[in-house]
Amino acid sequence: MSRLTQFGNDLYTGQRSFDFVGRRNTWYLIAVIVVILAIGLTALRGGFVFGIEFRGGSEFRVQSTSVVEQGTAAATAIADEAVASVVPDANPRVSIVGGDSVRVQTEQLTPAQTEEVRAALAEAYGVAESDVSSSFIGATWGADITRQALIALVVFLILASLVLAVYFRTWKMSLAAIIALFHDLIITAGVYGVFGLEITPAAVIGFLTILGYSLYDTVVVFDKVRENTNEDGAESRRTFAQSVNLAVNQTLVRSINTSIVAVLPTASILFIGSLLLGAGTLRDIALALTVGTIVGTYSSIFLAAPLYVHLRQNEPEVKKQGTRPRVTRTESGAVR
Repeated sequence: MSRLTQFGNDLYTGQRSFDFVGRRNTWYLIAVIVVILAIGLTALRGGFVFGIEFRGGSEFRVQSTSVVEQGTAAATAIADEAVASVVPDANPRVSIVGGDSVRVQTEQLTPAQTEEVRAALAEAYGVAESDVSSSFIGATWGADITRQALIALVVFLILASLVLAVYFRTWKMSLAAIIALFHDLIITAGVYGVFGLEITPAAVIGFLTILGYSLYDTVVVFDKVRENTNEDGAESRRTFAQSVNLAVNQTLVRSINTSIVAVLPTASILFIGSLLLGAGTLRDIALALTVGTIVGTYSSIFLAAPLYVHLRQNEPEVKKQGTRPRVTRTESGAVR
């Protein structure tokens, strides 16, 4: 039997155990620090950077330009100068898409300014004006998209909390899972805020997707928690906290393996989309999925289960279990 298999078996049988629940104050402190950093650093940078789909504005695409071969910096500098020659205070956002095209986003311009910028970009990049496309998104449409995204998030959280409460027959499991979800969402969104990455509709889809993944991983852990605690009769030597901790250890290998299997393809998409294809949509959704999957796995193990114990620690039945002779272990790991 391989060492990894033996390690998993030892965790499942309780011969080996990590004290996730007993050290819950440490995990709470780490979570609070990371959340504060995510919010604080995002605020210091001036808040989130929303894509043109949310804030509205004008967009130009320069097709098949050889300037891209000189690097992103050169392509960006040319676009900045071309736009500034028409609208000095436009502050364009420039990115490479599709490997050989340049995308330029600005605040919403007038029709006359749009045509002048198109001509300036065509001249600057040495292409025909027909190779420079332009479009704009109104601020009203962007505000509507933002509202719909927030509504979708709120509806998701409400339905998820209700389903969990009904499934596990306790609101405390549901509350612990939702708190872990907020932790995942804040940290994943914080990565975008701290590094000044644009939040686009693709990124929002990624946020909602990783919330579903985090719930799945938490449900796996809580299912085992319910199984262990239901087995604890009057003769059981495990306390409630020990039963929950055993459940986390029993599902630890599964959670890690599931996370690795989920992260590998999303990380590959992130690498291919960002470095090889320059596809913004692939990069946005893959980054949210990669970060969210890792954070979701962490919260299921280190936050959700310990929070559930914390919420139930003052219940009479749980206090009664705490007075039982506790399971102890010898130096070799054997139970006595």
